[in-house]
Amino acid sequence: MKLKFTKMHGCGNDYVYFSTFDQAVPHPEELAVRLSDRRKGIGGDGVILIHPSKVADARMQMFNLDGSEGKMCGNGIRCVGKYIYDHGIAKKPVVTVETLSGIKTLELTVENGRATAARVDMGAPILTPEKIPTTLCAGQAQAVDVPLAAAGKEWRVTCVSMGNPHCVIFVPEDPMALDLEKIGPEFEHHPAFPEDVNTEFVQVLDATHLNMRVWERGSGETMACGTGATATAVAAVLNGISPRNEDITVHLRGGDLIIRVTGETAYMTGEAVEVFEGTVEV
Repeated sequence: MKLKFTKMHGCGNDYVYFSTFDQAVPHPEELAVRLSDRRKGIGGDGVILIHPSKVADARMQMFNLDGSEGKMCGNGIRCVGKYIYDHGIAKKPVVTVETLSGIKTLELTVENGRATAARVDMGAPILTPEKIPTTLCAGQAQAVDVPLAAAGKEWRVTCVSMGNPHCVIFVPEDPMALDLEKIGPEFEHHPAFPEDVNTEFVQVLDATHLNMRVWERGSGETMACGTGATATAVAAVLNGISPRNEDITVHLRGGDLIIRVTGETAYMTGEAVEVFEGTVEV
């Protein structure tokens, strides 16, 4: 069968998007493995399906490149917002997208009739260790700046969920100097995280500028991670590094995301870019 797709990215975090408004897309977990390959497939960090929804303007379903399903994708949801606006599914400046982490509201930036960026209400950070989930600080309210032994040394970590679990580590050096191919899996599959974890290695440039590198569960290192950038800003606030209610710029390998952490929620702002449309035979 032939399937129509759109290749899009946010800060270099690229996915292959399929709309099910006008076509059936069977076995998306298998498609994610096959089509994410950058030599033998289309290439991407995974596959995202855009479905009709009874409770929002569209429903988003995301699969990592290993075929595992994710609950939320910050860069991906901005591109979903762009898609449903550009294709006339919801031609309005504020749209809603249903995810496994709840319904998210997006404020779109529109130029020349097309959406180019979005501000996403990411919802309240989850800090309770059992809900993240992590076994660190079990029974306590938070796991902030706590020790964790991994990859042959002890690290200070802060655990946050933005719909999926994150382990944020503030490091003194440029995170590009880290051997992430070796270190990343040690955190991803650490026994302290029963559902595996996304790990952010963060250098503090100043109170409102953070330099981040990410290892995502199920995908490895990616150019950017929207929920990871949000979790990083939340962790910076919790550790007294960054202020609440101010824009925090998170520098990623693929570009910048702007995060604002309030007392009730966190907002993420960034680009949404269409690369090309095509048809693939499967």
